[in-house]
Amino acid sequence: MGSKTMISAKLAIATAATVFSLSAAPQAAQANECIAPSSPGGGWDFTCRTIGRILTELNLVDGNVQITNMAGGVGAVTYATVEAKRSDDPNLIVATSTVGITQIAQGRYPSGIETMRYLGMLGADVGVIAVAADSKYETLAQLNEAIVADASSVVTAGSSGAGGWDHIRLLLVARAAGLEDLSSLRWVQFDGGTDAVTQMMGGQLDVVSTDLGEIAGFVESGDIRILAALSTDPIPAFPDIPTAISQGVDVTGYNWRGLYTGGNVSDEAYDKWVERLKTLYDSEEWQTAAVDFGLVPIWIGGAEFETYVREQEKIMADISRDIGIIE
Repeated sequence: MGSKTMISAKLAIATAATVFSLSAAPQAAQANECIAPSSPGGGWDFTCRTIGRILTELNLVDGNVQITNMAGGVGAVTYATVEAKRSDDPNLIVATSTVGITQIAQGRYPSGIETMRYLGMLGADVGVIAVAADSKYETLAQLNEAIVADASSVVTAGSSGAGGWDHIRLLLVARAAGLEDLSSLRWVQFDGGTDAVTQMMGGQLDVVSTDLGEIAGFVESGDIRILAALSTDPIPAFPDIPTAISQGVDVTGYNWRGLYTGGNVSDEAYDKWVERLKTLYDSEEWQTAAVDFGLVPIWIGGAEFETYVREQEKIMADISRDIGIIE
């Protein structure tokens, strides 16, 4: 068995990557492939294409990494294909994210979280709770007070449907604030965070929950105000935005980007992929590419990432039951 990377990482936002020591140099592999469970464009496609390119540039693999787009079921088609046909393929990696884990938690994939082996998280969009610049809600505490007093009086929105990640992030905040009937909070779905913000600025709704990367331009222009960033630490590009944690609401809401491989892949192949990905994460090439795409570089890998994913899936399932998405 090849040498094993020992990783101990905590989910933290920093302007520079934390450097971890590897017990041995990663070994090259052949005939590697990364599946993006979506059409070209978007986060999963970016994950595969960028990671594939940098793996080759850093000589962490032999030759180019084949990129395959396999859209369908928000990742469910890819999940089923890997489980049925490629569960022991040591050269296959697949892009996933918080969105994919939410789908699994809600029973929308053909099998559960234990079907795959999760390799690592390399970056994340940070969720935010936003209001219009002239909103009567000037702090997260004021918003939470209104939601707990009469949730139906506050119209909220984002770029996912009911039970999607934008919605769940807001519900986590509301639950931490003391809202018991989570289904009473009004939610409107839009095709993107920009559309939701435009409607909010027009007075049609009160609050938007989405990724900061989608609406950063509105923050910079002063058209909206961010009541809370759902991150452990302040966002480097917007250090004045308070976190929910700093306001006494212990909630984070990252839309992380990472990778899994088949559930029957050997420990040796799994460990080698974790080594390669950690080396890639520490590289200037990835740090630059991630930030340019609007991600905050974050690393959790190997066994710790496996634990993190399973914990997150449970949280998603619990809150989905609370709002009646699943039984």
